[in-house]
Amino acid sequence: MKKAIIVVSFGTTYELTRKLCIESIENRIKEKYEDFLVVRAFTSQMVINKLKKRDNYFVDNPMEALYRIKEEKIYNIFIQPLHIIPGYEYEKLLKQVERFNSENSDFNIKIGKPLLYADSDYIKVVEALDLDGNNKDKAIVFMGHGTEHSADNAYIKLEETFNERWYKNIYIGTVEGNKTIDDIVCHLRENNIKKVDLMPFMLVAGDHAINDMASEEEDSWRSRLVSEGIETNIVLKGLGEVEGIQNIYMEHLEDILTK
Repeated sequence: MKKAIIVVSFGTTYELTRKLCIESIENRIKEKYEDFLVVRAFTSQMVINKLKKRDNYFVDNPMEALYRIKEEKIYNIFIQPLHIIPGYEYEKLLKQVERFNSENSDFNIKIGKPLLYADSDYIKVVEALDLDGNNKDKAIVFMGHGTEHSADNAYIKLEETFNERWYKNIYIGTVEGNKTIDDIVCHLRENNIKKVDLMPFMLVAGDHAINDMASEEEDSWRSRLVSEGIETNIVLKGLGEVEGIQNIYMEHLEDILTK
């Protein structure tokens, strides 16, 4: 075994969605590239630490994964991130790899792209989700994570891509980005929409989806919509469960394996 693939995500502390959304992609990679060593890494040290303390469950961060592979004397390493946008977590990964390379110059390391990177990725995501976005009486509302990073614009660009392809009642807001649930509520009022499907635009349906989006807490997105008299159907399904989304990650991995 002379090559390795590291599958990198932010991570999650929820076992079920980890299996559905992260392991499912890892298993597809293992099946397709059976001659490679395939390992997992999380970029969130907070998630790693919580899993270790709470569940005695161990996950490497990217640097630890690289040094573990080094012990196996594997010098060709391919890293496929499962991040959604090229934001801070993706940049953290790039910096860790750069640091490893500075200390280990004899390694050949290639890094794939996150889900939304090239213009073509946006169209592929729209097609992969295959949504019914033309119902005049009902909207689909996505909750993305969002960020202060300039890559937050990816969510707006994706919504625009939906609109360009005639999906008019699809809205994407974020927990920590520029467009919030309040902005979306304004659009729903303007369009007199009284029903929505509410779902996460995140790799996993984890803490944000369960608590910030779907819970009955006063400040959750569900509660905010219900308080506006909007019938809200919760869809707790991470992007990693969607075969078409998995295919995009697989294509990004294939890109670095063949170049």
